[in-house]
Amino acid sequence: MKEGDIAPDFELTANDGSIIKLGSFKGRKIVLCFYPKNHLFACPSKKVFQMAEAIIRVYPKIVEQNGELFAISVDTVEDQKKFVDEYKIPYLHLSDTTKSVCKNYAGLNLAGLAKRSTFIIDKDGKITKIFRDVDAKSHGQEIMQALQSLN
Repeated sequence: MKEGDIAPDFELTANDGSIIKLGSFKGRKIVLCFYPKNHLFACPSKKVFQMAEAIIRVYPKIVEQNGELFAISVDTVEDQKKFVDEYKIPYLHLSDTTKSVCKNYAGLNLAGLAKRSTFIIDKDGKITKIFRDVDAKSHGQEIMQALQSLN
């Protein structure tokens, strides 16, 4: 998948139990943040929290930009709910236990988890920016710049 492609539609269950169908968000700017897992042993888990914090800081601005953000990992719906509740995350986390969406968009690492990456999708469903080398601490600002460039 590359910039300029039409984002493939998918349907996943969110941490709140709702079913999210990407195609139903046409006309809005979409941010899809893929990450390996909510709780990993050792260093990579710190990146999950740093990235969530960076995105939480800019989330109100994303909404102001007519944007919608979804975080996606291979975690179960129950694990997503616990993670969102524990860290008071204001955006939905989607569960891809079959790994099909993660594989299609982000690709999988050697452990079978989603590679950390973010996709910015315009109002027409076209992928306009892909971040594959994510700096967890500054990623919120990178997302905002990409969304603002769509205006």
